[in-house]
Amino acid sequence: MKHFRFSIIFTIICLALSAWWGLTHGPNAGLSMMLKVLLITTVLAVMEVSLSFDNAVVNASVLRNWDEFWKKLFLTVGILVAVFGMRLIFPLLIVGVTADMGMIEVAKLALNDPKTYSEKLLAHHAEIAAFGGMFLMLVFLNFLFDDGKDTHWFHWLETHLSNLANIPAMSVFVSLIALLIMAAFVPEQQKLIVIMAGIWGIVVYIGVQVLGHLLEGSSEDDETDEKQVSGTSTNIVKAGIGGFLYLEVLDASFSFDGVIGAFAITSDVVVIMLGLAIGAMFVRSMTIYLVEKGTLEAFIYLEHGAHYAIGALAAIMLYTGTGGHVPEVVTGLIGVAFIIWAVLSSIAYSKKQTQA
Repeated sequence: MKHFRFSIIFTIICLALSAWWGLTHGPNAGLSMMLKVLLITTVLAVMEVSLSFDNAVVNASVLRNWDEFWKKLFLTVGILVAVFGMRLIFPLLIVGVTADMGMIEVAKLALNDPKTYSEKLLAHHAEIAAFGGMFLMLVFLNFLFDDGKDTHWFHWLETHLSNLANIPAMSVFVSLIALLIMAAFVPEQQKLIVIMAGIWGIVVYIGVQVLGHLLEGSSEDDETDEKQVSGTSTNIVKAGIGGFLYLEVLDASFSFDGVIGAFAITSDVVVIMLGLAIGAMFVRSMTIYLVEKGTLEAFIYLEHGAHYAIGALAAIMLYTGTGGHVPEVVTGLIGVAFIIWAVLSSIAYSKKQTQA
């Protein structure tokens, strides 16, 4: 329970702010609105946790190899970036840039005319989905195309795919094909901007690895050690600014889906921020729990399940970017299903090993 103590306190504070917001703001302010806002905030928090549980597993797989300084930095500064940066400031920034408005003007629009604000943000869902989808797809594909990974969940499939790691830029090749397929289904006037957004997602993913390598001077021996870590999804250094940036961008890619999905439930940006912030905080608590309890070592396929969930989320983001619709509850349940499946498979494997 100690791992979730701060998250529980944070939740109580956010729910109190949510209740006050519903009780005092808006044309329908009052007790009934307060109860409605509390319910919506709770639903958003649960949705964010279900969408991001696989994020917590991947975070833990990277974080467990860090020293205490970088762990604390990620769990403090990283929380501020995740909660306030990605759940509040980034959506405002998107609207500001695309609508040629100042941040203060956009913030006033979000508070005073949330419907118009949500319409402006959702109008650029295709570009957001292309960027986030490409980044997440590379996370998933680099996990599959990893010839240094000894543990395989779906043995036949993963062993054959890991052999493709010898082909240069295989993951980028597959990602670009997916991006071109997505672009073929968007309106003509959006094709170029969607392709550019997807390419930027690829550039950011590779750029984080390059930056981490340059800043931290990782040697060939370091890279070899990294590949020997079971379930490694990327060759970037596991501790330091490269790894920190990687996790922050990964969290950003996950938050895109949650922010966009939240507007399908409510257009009140304050309620959205409070609900998603609660979820983001619990994801951080789960990350700490998984690291300190050694859960990834106990359940050897858990990281596999998380990466397959990431692959599914990437595919869903690309599909919804073309105008398709997948209910948020389905997106969340797919991730949870992969995690549960991986846990059950891990338990079965452990029993088999014990009996042997």
